[in-house]
Amino acid sequence: MNLNKVDLNLFIVFDAIYTEANLTRAGQIVGITQPAVSNALARLRETFNDPLFVRTAQGMVPTPMAQNIIGPVRSALQQLRISVQESRIFNPAQANKTYRISMTDLTEAVVLPSLFQRLRRLAPNVSLESMLARRRDTTKELAAGRLDFAVDAPLNTDPQVRHVKMMEDRYVCAMRRGHPLAKDKISLDEYLSLTHIQISSRRSGLGYIDLSLGKMGLKRRVALRSQHYLMASTVLQNTDMVITVPERFARRNDLHYMELPVNDVPALETHLYWHESTDQDPANRWMREQIIEICQHVIAQEKKLEKAAS
Repeated sequence: MNLNKVDLNLFIVFDAIYTEANLTRAGQIVGITQPAVSNALARLRETFNDPLFVRTAQGMVPTPMAQNIIGPVRSALQQLRISVQESRIFNPAQANKTYRISMTDLTEAVVLPSLFQRLRRLAPNVSLESMLARRRDTTKELAAGRLDFAVDAPLNTDPQVRHVKMMEDRYVCAMRRGHPLAKDKISLDEYLSLTHIQISSRRSGLGYIDLSLGKMGLKRRVALRSQHYLMASTVLQNTDMVITVPERFARRNDLHYMELPVNDVPALETHLYWHESTDQDPANRWMREQIIEICQHVIAQEKKLEKAAS
């Protein structure tokens, strides 16, 4: 095996095939046709004297040889990207760039208004695009450059993805002001007697409160399930339904809220994710700093309001 004259572009294709398990999608990421991907794979197979990937019903499955070399290949490509990125200087005032971020509508409401206002002042030609990517696709979207950041709970454990905690919030039981049970405390029996709204980006599955109730052999009645938080506020104002949400949402939407009658519901952590290949990129690093500073400012303002109200 002679690697002295191997085209580095072949390893970029190799990484894309390994990530996507599909030649057509790998070509879309790299920006070449499917026949060109096949040609690159053939050259790699000849170089390593190994099939590298085997076509199955589940896609292109890597051979043991491919599994052994993917780590060093990605490390080498990352070092090359870092070397190129570190040679660039990012000037936000002159930058003409679009950042793409995956986040829920709740995070949008908390972060985007202040972030956009800051960008108008510091980086007037920088644009933002927000959408909600499927959680299982986040790593792939970040690796392919189709996303710059993702905001989500700390559930992604892929070693290619870096993350930092943005904020934390406790879950509360919220309802409209004037609700028959709008008081200081709600019992477990009262909580279970009500109809609930559940917010989830998934089609099905249990939330944190459902898992806690399940441990007790209990179940709540969910009458409405949606992926959007902001819709829930309108429904709550016109019904006697309740919702289990982060306290920040209840406070911002002027809802009456109380502590949950279940003790072991974990707090909601929100993390900012980005791919390791952009960790040293000046433009990515600058935007990370802006988002974190915005979150810190939001938290400080909330604490100030809480102190004034107490």
